[in-house]
Amino acid sequence: MRGINLTNKLQMMKNIKRFSALSIIGLILIFFQSCEDTSETFTISTPTSPVLEALSFNKIELDAVNTNNPAVTLNWKKSDYGVQAAINYAVEISKDDVFTAPVVASNVTGRNTVTLSVSELNAAAGNAGLNPFEWANIYIRIVASLGTQGNEQVISNVNTLEVYPYFNYVFNDYFLVGNGVAPGWNNNSNNPALFRDASDSNQFSYTGYFKNDNSDYNEGRFKVLETIGLWQPQWGVSDNEGSDDFKTEGTIAGNPGTQSNDPGRFGVENSGFYTFTINFATQKYTMTPYNASGKTSPASLTLKGTSTADVAMTALTFDGHIWYAKSVKLVPGEVEFVTDTGAKWGSTTSFSGVATDAGGAIPVIVEDDYDVWFNDLTGDYILIPLNL
Repeated sequence: MRGINLTNKLQMMKNIKRFSALSIIGLILIFFQSCEDTSETFTISTPTSPVLEALSFNKIELDAVNTNNPAVTLNWKKSDYGVQAAINYAVEISKDDVFTAPVVASNVTGRNTVTLSVSELNAAAGNAGLNPFEWANIYIRIVASLGTQGNEQVISNVNTLEVYPYFNYVFNDYFLVGNGVAPGWNNNSNNPALFRDASDSNQFSYTGYFKNDNSDYNEGRFKVLETIGLWQPQWGVSDNEGSDDFKTEGTIAGNPGTQSNDPGRFGVENSGFYTFTINFATQKYTMTPYNASGKTSPASLTLKGTSTADVAMTALTFDGHIWYAKSVKLVPGEVEFVTDTGAKWGSTTSFSGVATDAGGAIPVIVEDDYDVWFNDLTGDYILIPLNL
C-alpha cells in the first residue's frame, strides 16, 4: 500500500507540474494576443462625391505682372464618408476632359474651398500641357480621399475654364566646370550645358570628352553649376574634397541643395569619352565610358527653321562633338540642325530632347534669346532661354 501510495503521489505531482507549465504558456499566449492590436478600427459608408460649384465666369487672361493676385476661387460640397474624419481634397487640372494626364494644382484637408493665384493657375496650365499665349480650355475637378495614402477616392463633376497663359519656364539648367572639362575652373567661360531628358526634367546627361592625361588624383575633376558666373548653387559628390575618390556611380550633394559647405568633385581617372548622368530627384549619378571610335562630326552645322535666320554653330575645340550657338533670337516656330551634307536633325519636343536625322522640327513655343547646344554623338539638344 505504501508503494502504491508513493507511486500515486509521484504521478499526481507530475500532472500538477505539467498542468502548471501549460497554464503559464497559455497565459503568456493570451497576454501577447491581447497586446497584438490595440488600434481602433472604424467602418465607412459608401462615400458621396464632392460637388464642384459652377464658376461665375468661363474665361480668364492670366496677368504676367500681377502674379500673386487671385485668379479663381473654387467651392464644392463636401464628400460624406459616414464617419467623423478629416477629408483630403486635391484640385486636379487637365488639358482634356478625360483627365489623361492631370496635374494637382492644390491640396487641402477639411476645407471645401481654395483660391488659386495667377501664378498657381498659370503653372498648373503649363504643367498640364497648354501652350503660352494661346486661348485653350482647362478642365477642373476635385478628388476626395481619406488618410495619408489617399484611400477611398471619389471624384467630383468637371468644370471648364478657358485660359490664356503667359509663359512659365519651369525647368532648371545646369553647366559643367572643372579641369576635366572645357572651361577649366572658370565659372563663366562658355561652360557646356547638361542635356535634360525631355520626359524627366530631373534627369540630365552629358556624353563627351573628359581629360586626365596623367591619372592625377586632382585632375579630371568637375562640378555642376546652376547659373553661369556663380559658384552656388553647385553640385558634386557627397564625399568631402580630398576623400572624393574616382567612382563610376554614387550620391550627389549640393550647396545649398543638401548642405551649407561645397560638395566633393566628380572625376575620371583617365582621359577619354564618357557619359555622365545625374538625377536631381534620386540624387544619384553615374560615370560610364563611351565608345566614340568611328564617330565623325559634320564639317559644319547650321541652325535653320522658321524661328530664325540661318545660324552657324561652333564646335567646342576641346571635344569636337559638342556644338553651340550663343544668344540666338528665336521666335515661335521651329528649328532643325542641318549638316553640310544636308542631313536635318530634329525632334518634336521643345527646349530639350534627342534629335535624329529626319526626326522632325523642334518646336519653339516662346520668343526669347537662347543658348543652343547640340551633341552629334547622341543627338541630344537643349535650347536655354536667357530672359524667361
